Amino acid sequence: MVGDTRGGTTPALELDRVLLDTKLNTPRLPAEFASRRALIDRARTSQARIVGVTAPAGYGKTTLLAEWAATEERPVACVALDRFDDDPAAVLALVATAFARTFPESGPLASEMGGMNVGPLGRSAPLLASTLSNAPRPFVILIDDLHEVDSAACQDVLEVALAGVPAGSQVVLAGRHEQAHLARRRAEGLTWEIGASDLRADVAAARVIFRTVGVERSDDELDALVQRSEGWPVGLVLAAMIARDGGEATSIAGDDRFVADYLYRECLRRLPPTSQRFLRRTAILEQMSGALCDAVLDRSDSNATLRELAATGIFLVPLDHRRGWFRYHGLFREFLLAELDRTEGGAAESLHRRAADWYEEHGVPARAIEHLLAAGDRSRSVHLVAELSLPTYQAGQVTVVNRWLTELGDDAVSTYPPLAVLAAWEAVLTGRPADAERWANVVERASHGAAPADNQPDFEAARAMLRAAMLADGPERASDDAELAVASEPAWSPWRDQALHLAGMTRLLTGRPEDARRAFADAVEQASAMGNADSIVLSSPELALIELDAGRWDEAERHSSVALAAIEAHHMDGYPTAALAQAVGARIALHAGDESSGERLLARAMRARVGCTYVLPYLAVKVRLQLAMAYTEAGRRTAAMHLLREIDEVLAVRPGMGRLVEEVADFRRRADSVPGAGGGTPLTPAELRLLPYLQTHLTLNEIGRRLFISRNTVSSEVGSIYRKLRVTTRSEAVARAVALGMLGA
Repeated sequence: MVGDTRGGTTPALELDRVLLDTKLNTPRLPAEFASRRALIDRARTSQARIVGVTAPAGYGKTTLLAEWAATEERPVACVALDRFDDDPAAVLALVATAFARTFPESGPLASEMGGMNVGPLGRSAPLLASTLSNAPRPFVILIDDLHEVDSAACQDVLEVALAGVPAGSQVVLAGRHEQAHLARRRAEGLTWEIGASDLRADVAAARVIFRTVGVERSDDELDALVQRSEGWPVGLVLAAMIARDGGEATSIAGDDRFVADYLYRECLRRLPPTSQRFLRRTAILEQMSGALCDAVLDRSDSNATLRELAATGIFLVPLDHRRGWFRYHGLFREFLLAELDRTEGGAAESLHRRAADWYEEHGVPARAIEHLLAAGDRSRSVHLVAELSLPTYQAGQVTVVNRWLTELGDDAVSTYPPLAVLAAWEAVLTGRPADAERWANVVERASHGAAPADNQPDFEAARAMLRAAMLADGPERASDDAELAVASEPAWSPWRDQALHLAGMTRLLTGRPEDARRAFADAVEQASAMGNADSIVLSSPELALIELDAGRWDEAERHSSVALAAIEAHHMDGYPTAALAQAVGARIALHAGDESSGERLLARAMRARVGCTYVLPYLAVKVRLQLAMAYTEAGRRTAAMHLLREIDEVLAVRPGMGRLVEEVADFRRRADSVPGAGGGTPLTPAELRLLPYLQTHLTLNEIGRRLFISRNTVSSEVGSIYRKLRVTTRSEAVARAVALGMLGA
């Protein structure tokens, strides 16, 4: 569950750092290049806060960014994206890391960029926007290959985050096609755009390109080439390389891909066969070093080969100042992969497996998973995904876990029951009840007699814990399951604390409060020893509530503080498992007269309750009950009654909740005796899911497509949000939500 380490594989921190550096290093300018200084200066002096550089492959976008960085007086941060970054938490973390390296005083910003449900859009993106807007001096952020993060979720978080760019600062976004949020900003006059027509090479640029490879051509010859190529820079580079090697490239016409393939093939056939084979086979790598290429190709001289190829002007881009890591130019890599398939069909699978072996051996299993998926190796993939799903989820990269499970497919996941358990948990904790129940049924039918992998629970115990948490068969069966898990997981197991927490939960439901208290206390002790934050966050507020029921508010505050500190330390704000601790903390703060802290915690708990659905019924009911108590104690009965209605919806699906049903009934009787309404109606979970999208320029239709609801439903929910917040416009709603703690950090 959330916040765990579960004793999993520790990544090779040095290699992780190197790979991160390759994304954040300033791009290098080639020794000779066609300058774009005039374009850069016009964009720089335009006062536009967002500069879009949009053109197909081969137009020199990366070189323009490198020249901008080399000629910029303001502090510069750089980000190079790839397809693995197409996750809102990942892309925000990269931008935040680049910014924090430029402005260290901004603190550990990247660690705040994860989140659940609408966390990245509702919390992380506004936090990054706020940090950018408060930068101590003007800055420039250069973001390359924006087309690699083309999902709607990434577009939305970038729109919100970049709204914080202050006057005097600029963010330059380079990609192959226009991002939707750029088009929406155009009407505001906040963007400056550089397109393919601006980047086309002229005769002067062509002369530089040919001279770079040691070839002289007359102005007339260059003009003819420019006309035939329509100024396509990469076509001119290829023509120059072919001319250098004694050939003539006359069939150049714009950025036509067939022509590109012809020109690349002309360049490639002039290289020795061993170099051609090296290029084709290493094209399966997104980034490459000598050691990685050696492992993939089963040779020992790759580092020298990479340096030789880089020196020939082949389309190899150095990623660090030591020239230890490289990547191919995107269009060239696409050509090489096609050549690999054409000339060595089937070779890619074994090459991907070797790359996976290297990454796994060097402690970067996430990259290994990507290569195994590319190789179609589902049998190995399921084991690695099972190992990495929880830590990746805990890092806030929920989309990545979802993509892994989707690419594996239900059939492959089902073949490895321990991964099916994790797929069920992922659906439970991200508030997807239908998927959770589907996977729970798969787990229920599965059999798995193998010994558990390192740091994984026994399968029967894992299945029992899932059943206990989902409470589909009532508290007595859940209690049996929880006790089985406690008995199955030894004292040294990193999963025993979760079993103990569930035992405490079911003991409460079956009327054994003192036994429950011992289980919760043991869970906190075990979790603290193992570094598993989730059980601390879940069990500590239960201990606090036991003290509250006895009237010991000071002791309750001590337990509550432990949970809130763990949420803060592990960046768990927004996770459904944090909601109970925040609701209990709000009650304690309001009782102590600390209205500011109480209201902040109330807002956070109300936001986190969105993910507490009927497939996590105990938590869904208990969180709402504690929130209702807090609102009633604060004299806001209307909100409490609304939360009781939400509880009724959960109990309609999961009626067998033991003593918790009695607690709800007792509170309802007390609340009914409180006269008057008091306070306003809170936003529903559906309205809280929609609220972050009001920060964007999305239309109601577009918001509906994001949330898979109709335009009419969006319109109705927006109207309800406006009424409840007492506003009449989007901007007022956002400002009010920020003030109330519903948006932002």
